[in-house]
Amino acid sequence: MDNIRIGIGQINSTIGDIKGNCEKIVAYINKAAKEKVDVLAFPELSITGYPPQDLLLKPTFIQECRDVISTIEKAVGEIVIIVGFPDFRNNTRYNSAVILHNRKKIAIYDKIFLPENGILDEKRYFSQGESAFVINISGYLTAVNICEDIHHAEGPIKTQASKGANLIFNISASPYHMNNTEAKTNIIREQCIKNNVCVCYVNLTGGQDEIVFDGESLVMDHKGDILYKAPSFKEGLFIADIPLEKRQETEKADFSIPHNLSKNKPPLAIAKQKELSKEGKIYSALTTGLRDYVLKNSFKKIVLGLSGGMDSSLAAAIAVDALGDKNVIGIFMPSRYTSKESEEDTLKLTENLKIQLHTIPIEHIFNAYLETLSPAFCGQKTDTTEENIQSRIRGNILMALSNKFGYLAITNGNKSEISVGYFTLYGDMTGGFAVIKDIYKTQVYKLAEYRNSINAVIPDRVFTKTPTAELRPNQKDQDILPPYEILDGILKKYFEKDKSFKEILSSGYDRETVKKVLTMVYKNEYKRKQLPPGTKITPKSFRKDRRMPITNRFTLM
Repeated sequence: MDNIRIGIGQINSTIGDIKGNCEKIVAYINKAAKEKVDVLAFPELSITGYPPQDLLLKPTFIQECRDVISTIEKAVGEIVIIVGFPDFRNNTRYNSAVILHNRKKIAIYDKIFLPENGILDEKRYFSQGESAFVINISGYLTAVNICEDIHHAEGPIKTQASKGANLIFNISASPYHMNNTEAKTNIIREQCIKNNVCVCYVNLTGGQDEIVFDGESLVMDHKGDILYKAPSFKEGLFIADIPLEKRQETEKADFSIPHNLSKNKPPLAIAKQKELSKEGKIYSALTTGLRDYVLKNSFKKIVLGLSGGMDSSLAAAIAVDALGDKNVIGIFMPSRYTSKESEEDTLKLTENLKIQLHTIPIEHIFNAYLETLSPAFCGQKTDTTEENIQSRIRGNILMALSNKFGYLAITNGNKSEISVGYFTLYGDMTGGFAVIKDIYKTQVYKLAEYRNSINAVIPDRVFTKTPTAELRPNQKDQDILPPYEILDGILKKYFEKDKSFKEILSSGYDRETVKKVLTMVYKNEYKRKQLPPGTKITPKSFRKDRRMPITNRFTLM
């Protein structure tokens, strides 16, 4: 039994930067060659980034992708390379993987199972592949398939194994959400054991708009044991030596590559990867999503409002960890209702994070609004209108700073408040990216505890004081909302489990509370539709995962 040296190009592609992605791939190829790697695989659609969406409908985009494959081809020597790209043949588009060796194209594999759910809509762009071929690499039978292909028991991996393949490369662009890491590993394990094969799973990493990819590429043997696992949310070339037997049935191979396994391999420096906790992975997903959204869209700094509350404190910590303290500007905008404690906690937070803080009082602006509107409001009682004016003043200030200095303004709303519309349209939702929009309030506190376990940056009092928007005297969130433990429980059952009104009640929740929460959800679809993007964390985020009409008279109650 010999060792085959596998290279995993766990890269962070940028959509549309075809030249930049190509240059990165070529650099990895050169580095892998020096490490005597035998086979180097890159993720699904690594040439374009994932998902390129309607860019795939532009012929010039596809042609440029095909052109850079030729560039990569010229850079390939004795090493075997697998690269994901969109191909166009016979007036048909495919989600493909090209296998290259010694400056030649050996074969092109086309993805067979095209997902059509939530954020994945590949049937809109690609046609289904047909051939599940096997490649003979000097007596070692290997095969390639793409992402969703490995999810199907009767899929290409079964065909490839039946032809004698005992090493399968599955190149993927599998998005992260908080419940799918173990599920993906179990799917790969089941296929390894059932088909008696070793699988090298190569996943993308990095953020793309609302999606984030966690990497966590791995090599698993035929018993379902993990031989090697790449780190979460980290770009890099990761290398593993895998014991592999030669196969006698090489005549079953569809293609042959005259590659001899490299000799005199330099020793590998094996660093044990520390497994992140659940909160650690979520936090890394949030920092990765924000960092890549900012940098890939050519921003350099971000600005956010700070209130002394938990949401803005966590958002600020995520921002600093994503971009560094010199690139985060905090704005404190006190009004007549802002407490001394809020000011103190804001100052302490910014001192701990070492970020700039600008204090811009809004009292005189608020008074100007009230005076200007007093004739029109004559005879009307003070209500949420005056509360929302304060929020919109703050949003306007943040956007003015964004315009003047080129900062990206980020918003601090959490999923609990967003779900029920407990935010101000064109006020506290104003900005270019909503960093915790897919995090329930109870999870916000857990993430803050996780962040403080690294080093305490969020003041202790922020954890213990009652949540309030401070838009009127003695205001508390629970004046309108049920306790967040109850609210989040109802929302998770409704959004993520698709439970009916009766099924939610059967879990023991109060009837009037459930009715109130779901009514608020239904009434505020129009507000959620206008939110900025934010990193997907839960199995069912807003936008693509949940596509509800705004004008709608159907309810579950």
